[in-house]
Amino acid sequence: MIGKFRKIAYPLHVMLLPGLIVIAIFSYGPMVGIVIAFQNFNPTKGLFGSNWVGLEHFRYVYSLPDTYNVIRNTLVISSMKLVVDLVVTIGTALLLNEIRLKLFKRSIQTIIYLPHFLSWVILSGILIDVLSPNTGMLNEFLAWLGFKRIFFLGNENWFPFVLVGTNTWKEFGFGTIVYLAALTGINPALYEAAVLDGASRWKQTLHITLPGITPIIVLMLTLSVGNILNAGFDQVFNMYGPAVYSTGDILDTFVYRTALINAQLSVATAVGLFKSVISCFLISASYLIAYRLANYRIF
Repeated sequence: MIGKFRKIAYPLHVMLLPGLIVIAIFSYGPMVGIVIAFQNFNPTKGLFGSNWVGLEHFRYVYSLPDTYNVIRNTLVISSMKLVVDLVVTIGTALLLNEIRLKLFKRSIQTIIYLPHFLSWVILSGILIDVLSPNTGMLNEFLAWLGFKRIFFLGNENWFPFVLVGTNTWKEFGFGTIVYLAALTGINPALYEAAVLDGASRWKQTLHITLPGITPIIVLMLTLSVGNILNAGFDQVFNMYGPAVYSTGDILDTFVYRTALINAQLSVATAVGLFKSVISCFLISASYLIAYRLANYRIF
């Protein structure tokens, strides 16, 4: 039996080799560059020819007043996205689950799912036009109602909410798939028994549907915690500007500006390494919590 299993497993391991080679080259190979965080890196001298400075760049980063502001922005924006996305996706899944006309249900699913496939490069161009303070559709509507025009992408108070709202609009259709799949696993007999007891649709949702998908909710929530330091570089980079750095600048955009605009490669690597270490810890902790609360296992 063991020999037969080994014969079956060998082809599967061979099929894994191309993927492992790609990961080794493009994911683990570049990790050699971590040493830049501990050097005064000079591109002309290479990775191992530059002067070593130890933890000097980490101390410099922690001394910058912008560092704490960037970390705060990252945590605030990520947390807001996590909570709003969770509420909207669950609510949408529950509403779609109540639709009995299959053609209409599938049409709605397709419509809300489509934005997920559009890149932020395309969407940011559309949103910049829609949210324009002078000619934007939204501001034209606000002006028609008698309200004052708002510079959504240039106002530091509005910008975080714009990020959360647009991200939710783009991704909530994709998130509903998980919860719709979870809803199909609930025993229909429970609803039949609830109807016989005179329970309304709201009572059925409250006492059957939500408890039935609670393990999936806990799982998705805990797994999302591991990515809380990823506030969405593509979205922020394509929509923000200097006017909203105080509330919109996140770790990834800070690293980009430090490395490619200010040419401080060592400092940027130190920030990136700091983020990676914290993210690794959060991901490990989230998988442990998911295993304890929802019995989730990677393998």
